[in-house]
Amino acid sequence: MTKKKVLWGVFILLFLVLISGSIYLNSLLPIITGYAAKNLCSDVFVSGRDARDVEAIDLNFSFIKDTKNKVDQSEKRVTSRYLWGRSTAIYREGFGATLVRDIPEKVLRKEVYPVDTHPGYRQDTTAWPLGDVVTDTVATGIDRQALDEISKKLINDNAYQGYPFAFLVIHKGIPVTEAYKPQFNRNTRFLSWSVAKSFTNAIVGVLVREGKVDIMKPAGIKEWKGDERSKITLNDLMQMQSGLKWNEDYGSRSDVNIMLFCKGDMSKYAISRPLGFLSGTHWYYSSGSDNIVSYLIREQFENDTSCYAFVQDKFFEKIGITDAVFEVDPSGDFVGSSYLYATARDYGRFGLLYLNDGVFNGERVLPEGWVKYTTTPAKDSKGKYGSCFWLNKSGTYPSAPNDMYSCEGHDGQMIFILPSQQMVIVILGFSHGPENNMNLDRLLKDILGTLTINK
Repeated sequence: MTKKKVLWGVFILLFLVLISGSIYLNSLLPIITGYAAKNLCSDVFVSGRDARDVEAIDLNFSFIKDTKNKVDQSEKRVTSRYLWGRSTAIYREGFGATLVRDIPEKVLRKEVYPVDTHPGYRQDTTAWPLGDVVTDTVATGIDRQALDEISKKLINDNAYQGYPFAFLVIHKGIPVTEAYKPQFNRNTRFLSWSVAKSFTNAIVGVLVREGKVDIMKPAGIKEWKGDERSKITLNDLMQMQSGLKWNEDYGSRSDVNIMLFCKGDMSKYAISRPLGFLSGTHWYYSSGSDNIVSYLIREQFENDTSCYAFVQDKFFEKIGITDAVFEVDPSGDFVGSSYLYATARDYGRFGLLYLNDGVFNGERVLPEGWVKYTTTPAKDSKGKYGSCFWLNKSGTYPSAPNDMYSCEGHDGQMIFILPSQQMVIVILGFSHGPENNMNLDRLLKDILGTLTINK
């Protein structure tokens, strides 16, 4: 082989590598720019945060930190660019922020949120837990001074790693400590990420209580007729044992990233996945499953007005959550896997609902036995997962009791529910990457150490 042929071969190889790399990078651009646009739009227009603060904290990683973002306050629009890629997200009252995918912006803006979200009571004059008037003189059997010191270490000193935004502990039904980083407060709506999955569980529970769904029956999705997927039940989806092939890797062009940042109809994408295992036999985490559940929730109603009103009236307002935003994708489905915005106290109220076996403020909201069902381990999960909730039966957190269960979201969004201690712990913030993950077990150990009954 002549030297000239060798050089040509090397040149062709380098050219093919360059082309392949460019094609792959091009496939990542909607994810990179979509992540930046969607999250910045929600944080600015739903949470009321400063765009520069969001860019410095929430978007300061990987390729995302290099996006060029433009916030249009008058149009409530965010445009994010990276190389030749570009994505736009818009804010719509009631719907929250929506990434413009498949459906034109003009069409999306014509949609008007069809439900009156006023609850009929004022939180600032209504007693906790339905409202925000808290009696702070009740002795619950916890050392509040020691707990306040933990709050200071966590929020002010970042002593447990991560970058916590908010911290709330409820003991025996009473908030006993509450703390925020300076740029946040008790009215700030915080992103749930996958904590939203647990809220999706609750909405299904309310539907079950009203006799609208049977979670043990096949889901009845028309695209699955005629193949093995037709056997998948709502329970299979909520226990992450649907058997549908799914890649939950957030660091690549995975199923979860394609669904969240490239598709206008997220549930349709998840529904299209082929079967990898027989339903009910194999556990693996899938955000796609929860968005299929969101689709099935919406299918129980004649129209969106009825669906959104049901969630507002029969669920949120029953547990004192009056201004949460459960964002929808362009098709109109709740993004049940990821996109709920609520206050720290609202997340605490949600924890109380489950701590009290589905009863809130004296009224049953979830059906009897629903919490027991929710905290029963999925067959193949090795004791770590129930129905849209994580379980500590597998000893994930050695310092916490075995009966603890939790709602857990990306970047460290947590609701810990501890029945034997009559306690709910809420932690919200940004803990991106293994090197920055919060030391949650040490934090739980310190919090439990403030229970005076243990001393």
